[in-house]
Amino acid sequence: MTKLEQIEKSVAELSPEDLKAFATWFEELQADRWDKQIEADAKAGRLDKLLAEAREEIAAGKLRDL
Repeated sequence: MTKLEQIEKSVAELSPEDLKAFATWFEELQADRWDKQIEADAKAGRLDKLLAEAREEIAAGKLRDL
């Protein structure tokens, strides 16, 4: 059995309360990893093109309030 299969089996056996706690923890883990990836991408300049496009649209008045 692979590590992933063991994790899946363990998660499937959690009580409803523990499953809710696990889901909360996992969502926080994913959000933290996403934040770190965005930060790394920004520092590496991988978002510069998107930022430039957004600034151009703002300057051209192409954006509208939500």
